This record gives sequence, structure tokens and C-alpha cells, in this order.
Amino acid sequence: MVILLPLFCAAQKNFYVATTGTDKNPGTFLKPLKTLESALKKASPFKHEDIRIYFRGGTYMMDKTVEISAANYTASTLTIQSYQNEKVIFSGAKPLKAIWQHYRNGIYQAKIALERPDRLFLNGKALPMARYPNFDPKARVFNGTAADVLDSARIANWHHPKGAYVHTLHSGEWGGFHYLVTGKQKNKLILEGGWQNNRPSPMNDKYRFIENVFEELDAPNEWFYDEDKKILYFYPPKGTNPNTASFSVSHLTDILHIVGSNAQPVKNIHINQIDFTQTARSFMLTKEPLLRSDWTIYRGGAILLDGTENSKITNCSFYELGGNAIFMSNYNKHNLVKDNLIYNIGASAISFVGSPDAVRSPSFRYEEYVALEQMDMKKGPKSNNYPQYCTASGNLIHHIGLIEKQVAGAQISMAAHITISHNTIYKVPRAGINISEGTWGGHIIEFNDVFDTVLETGDHGAFNSWGRDRYWLPNIKDVENILTKYPGIEYLDVIDPITLRNNRFQCDHGWDIDLDDGSSNYLIYNNVCLSGGLKLREGYHRKVYNNIIINNTFHPHVWFRNSDDVFAHNIVTQPYAPIRMPYWGKQVDSNFFLFPAALQKAHQLGLDKNSLSGDVLFVNASIGNYSLKPQSPAIKIGFKSFEMNFGVTAAHLKKLAAKPNIRPIQDLVAEKESIRLNWLGATFKNIETLGELSAAGLHDKDGVLLIELLPSSLAIKNKLQKGDVLVAIANEKVKSIKDLAMLSQKYKQAQNLEITLVRDQRKKVLMIVQK
Repeated sequence: MVILLPLFCAAQKNFYVATTGTDKNPGTFLKPLKTLESALKKASPFKHEDIRIYFRGGTYMMDKTVEISAANYTASTLTIQSYQNEKVIFSGAKPLKAIWQHYRNGIYQAKIALERPDRLFLNGKALPMARYPNFDPKARVFNGTAADVLDSARIANWHHPKGAYVHTLHSGEWGGFHYLVTGKQKNKLILEGGWQNNRPSPMNDKYRFIENVFEELDAPNEWFYDEDKKILYFYPPKGTNPNTASFSVSHLTDILHIVGSNAQPVKNIHINQIDFTQTARSFMLTKEPLLRSDWTIYRGGAILLDGTENSKITNCSFYELGGNAIFMSNYNKHNLVKDNLIYNIGASAISFVGSPDAVRSPSFRYEEYVALEQMDMKKGPKSNNYPQYCTASGNLIHHIGLIEKQVAGAQISMAAHITISHNTIYKVPRAGINISEGTWGGHIIEFNDVFDTVLETGDHGAFNSWGRDRYWLPNIKDVENILTKYPGIEYLDVIDPITLRNNRFQCDHGWDIDLDDGSSNYLIYNNVCLSGGLKLREGYHRKVYNNIIINNTFHPHVWFRNSDDVFAHNIVTQPYAPIRMPYWGKQVDSNFFLFPAALQKAHQLGLDKNSLSGDVLFVNASIGNYSLKPQSPAIKIGFKSFEMNFGVTAAHLKKLAAKPNIRPIQDLVAEKESIRLNWLGATFKNIETLGELSAAGLHDKDGVLLIELLPSSLAIKNKLQKGDVLVAIANEKVKSIKDLAMLSQKYKQAQNLEITLVRDQRKKVLMIVQK
């Protein structure tokens, strides 16, 4: 038999790793090593050479997180990849060998010593811990929730719930919270946690579940480990013999760390054609706040890059992970994440997050703000410790955020010039792409296909951004006063424009494009919005042009004076949906409305004098081809057809990728006249739309919205404002116009009356005079 050995040029040093190898071997093709650590040690003496580490097919269960650092890396380039497309798996789990015996009611048990297992895998698939309510693949949130999770009657049935986890949405559905049960006292759980969201709130009173409770072990696939007795319990599905099945248990949160520094970066690392799987969950490690966005983070994942340059992760697969897939932390430059498949993971797919020490005058909570007299007024970052000129391109990302809910397919914070291009992202609990603040701009978001988003949360978008930078405060008048005194302060952080172009976005539970809370310096053009429309809240210098908004509209919320905003040359389906709009920016005109009634409504607002309406003559709207026929009347208002090549480009990923649901274009549905009530010379209405909820910062539709004020009215004299949401009178709740009508009559004789309202997303108590 003749063995053909691989040939390589002399300047390249190759090492081989195989599951059948041994670390005493030299690492040749015929005598391979067994672990990545041993291959890296063998490679370390070869300075300034091109090193390739080839893995033969098989599963490599890592004993510990492998670190490639500036201290142990001296090669010119290092490539870690599978050999000739053989399937190579890096696992964060270790095999579990147990002798199973029947316990009771279909449950089996095995005596085995484990270190607080977080995830149990059956034939490579993660199993649910014993939980209430039981796992339901069809349930919208957390695969099953129940309002009575923390009821004392249910807790009374749990003998020893220490070590259980409570998972819940934020009360406003702005992400989630997670808690460790540390004990039980008088049928109440003692909890530790709740730090996973940077906008603290009570637990959601509806969307919650508990896991890792022995008494809830009552459904197939559930498991529970008793740490005191060292017994693992498992309820196998019908037809499964646990003694012949393959089990593994997670023991690593991160698999690979590539770590250098700004001064001494690790360069030219290439990870190619490797699968990463079976890591532990990281939700209790997700603690660090991201400036004033709603996020907290864990700086880790299956792969962590920190202090690297010119490194690539390509053609890899990430699945059955407990937390993040790829996390670029602090200084990273010219890195590429391309053509990877990322699915069924607990947290975010690809994150680019810099260090707060690079930010001038940082604040870390929504309500925090550095006083102007103490503020650093220099422009841009104060160090180089952040991701810059990095790219995520051609990645297929779906079914992420299986446990953590403040996640994204691509997340950007404290970074500059990040390109997110040609990715397909869907089935996500929150945003597909998120930018947490303006620092430091220059990002290009292009040719992405983002749909089935905001599936488990609320008040968000397929693309979401915040702009709570140095200049921003929740009170619109405060911001305008600051800009009058310090013109140009809004550019101190977002120093280069952020570009959204040639994307297709779809969100049925929010906005397709959601620029929230001060997001500034954006260029938004050539995008197709399929469902939720486009929202601009506050902020400065947004140019929105040449976009197509199907079955929805433009949502302007609370603009600043002299915002310089432009909305022009767009195609729009429904009437604009303005909320608290004292000013209309630089230009809202020269748009094309698919239905005349929508244009008429714009004229009633004093807008769109040069806009048109009618049949726009799409090439084939029924299949999502919104290019214009040559005779389209939209050309007259300056609209131009654009390239609609959305999503992944690699042939094998295109075959796997789903596509958004293309719905027929619908005519304007007749608006229902809202029930309104006048009190104190002010007009109130019920909270009815997502936009009204978002603008007020409400968690639910309880309250009545003040929409008009009569001149010299008692409401004005009592300093009520348009946009206020009245939520209580004399400490009695006002949930609707019906409550306002009843309570205003009940207390009509009172000269002084205490009311509670929500203003600028905060509760405020006023003592008003009725007479």
C-alpha cells in the first residue's frame, strides 16, 4: 500500500492533531498529536513562520479553555483548521458515563460525582432541566412560562430548591432577568441576580419560569442533579434506553481565547472549518453594563478575541452553545468573521465591544449623566482600546438567545468602522442587529436579510440603536438647551456617520428600523422595510432617503429643535405615525405614497407638498421584487431602484437559509376613532399603539395619554404637558379613559388633588388645583 503524504512549501510548518493521537508524538501526519494545547506548544519555537495546525475528523472535548496569547505566540501566521473538510468538533463538554437504574414513574437515576452541571446533552442535543412550566417548543417566550411560578403554594411543594434558577422577562419586555435561588424562607425564595439588564425593573408578572427543581421532574427529556446525594436523575423520552445512549455534560463556558493587547496584539490567526458546541450557559456572568444602553454583557463566548489584528474566523459552525458564539472585546483591528453558521445558542452571535476606558465622560445607566462643567469636551475616544475596521460578512444566524433575551445577531458597542454585511439573521428574541450607542460611528450595515425578530420581547426593532451619548438626556428641553450652549456636542461621540443601506428588515412586533433615544448621525438609504416601518426618536442629523416601507410607515417620535433630520424620496404605504412632534426637522417631502389617503394625511400635517401617490409600478411585489418599472411615477420624486441582493452569499449557506414571508401590499385600514375625554381643559385618550408605549417609556397600556391642551386651561396652569401619561388620581389607578371618567367625577369637589403621571419615562407626582 502506498501512502500519499501532503506536500507543503518549506516556509510553512505543519502539525497534525487526531483523536487517535498522543501528545508524546511529534505532530506529523502519521504521528499526530492529541490536543490543541500540545500542537500550540510544538509550534511555539517556530518564530516568524507560517504555522498550520490540521485537525483530523472527530470530536475534541476540551479539558480547559485554550488560550493563544502574545506570550506564547510567535509565528507570522497561525491557521487552525480541519484537514481536507473532515468534520472537526471542539466541545466545551465532557463525556458522561453512568450506570442508569429505574427510579420511579419513568425516571432513571445514576450515582455519579459531578461539579454542578449546567447542561446535559443526549446524543449532542441539550436537554431541559426539570422545570415549571414544562418545556413547550411552541410557546412564544422561554419555551413556556407561567404567572404562578413564585406563588407560595407552589413553592411549598419544593423541599430544597437551592440551586434553582428563575428566568423572567423585564416588566416592560425590554430583555430579561435571571436569578439563582440561594434558599427558601417561609415559602418564599431567596434570590440572587437580576443584573442582566441595564434598565432595572420588577420581574414580568406573566413571562417567567423556574428550572432545576427536583419536584418538577415530570416530563420526558428533563433532568436534575442532586449535589448532596451525587445522583443524576433523567426522564428519558419514549424508546430511549439511557444505558445505550450517549451523554455529555458541559463544563466550559468558553472554548478558545485569543488574547493580546493594543501594545502587543496577537496577529494573523485564522480559524477555519471547525465546529464549536456544548458550552455552559453564561447568563449569571452577564453583569457588565454597556454605557447607557439597556444591555449588560459577559465578555466571553465559544471564541473570545481580545487584543488581536488581522485575524479570521471562517466557515465554522457554532451550535448548542450556552452563551455567546464570537466576542471581540477591547482592541481588535481588521478582523473578519465570514461565512459561519451560528444557531441554537443561548446568547448573542457576533459581538464587537470596546472598553469603557476608551470613552470620554462615560455614564453607565439610562438616568446617569456627567455634568457639563465636569464633562470632557474632546472629540472621539481617549484610547485605542476598542474594535475597529472589523467585518462580519456572509454569516447565517438563527435561533439565538435561547435563554438570554437582551441579545443580537450582531452587537456593536464602543467600536468604530464595523461592517455588518450580507448576513442572514432570523428567529431572534430581540434585535437582529443592535448598536448600543454612538461611540464612535463609521459603521456600515449593508445587504443583510433580517427577519422574524423581537419574537419574545417588545418595544424594539429588527435593527435597533440607542444614542445615549455624552450630550443626551431624557428631557427634550434639557438637550435643546445644551445644544444651544454647546453646538456640535452631539458629534463628540458619533464622529463618523453610521450607514444603513441595501438591507431587508422585517419585524412584526416592533419596528423594522428603530433609532431610539438620541441616535444621531445616520445615513439610511436603499432599505426595504417589510412590516414594522421606520422609527426616528430624538437625535440629530439623520438622512433617510430612497427606502421602501411596505404595509407600514414612518414613525417620527419626539424630535429636537433644529434636528437637521431629512425624510425624502421614500416609498411609503400608510399615513405617518407622529408622536409628540413639536418640530419636523429639515425636510419631510418628495416621498411617494402607495395610497392617496396616506398622502392626504401628510398634507394635513403640513408636510409633503411635493410628494405623489398612486400605483408605484413595482416589478413584482408578490415575490418581494420592489424594483421599479421604467415608467414608475416614483421616479419623478427622485426615487431610484437599488440592488436587492440580501443575505448570505456562500452557496452552502444559501441552501440552508430561510426567507421572510412576503405579504401582499394592503390598502389603508380605516382608523377607529379613539375614545377621548376632556379633563381640566386637556384631552386624554387610551394608550393604544406600540409607538405610544415606546414614546412614554411605558411597560404596559395602563394609563391615559394627554394629547391636547386648551390655552389658559387648568391643565396648563397646573403644568401638565402634552405627552404626559396620567396613571393615578389620589393614589387610585387610572388604567383607561373609563377610570379617568369615574375618578374625575369622584374627586370633582376636591380643590387640591394629587395625581401621578409618567413624563420623560419617569413617574412624577403633582399636587394640582382644580378650582
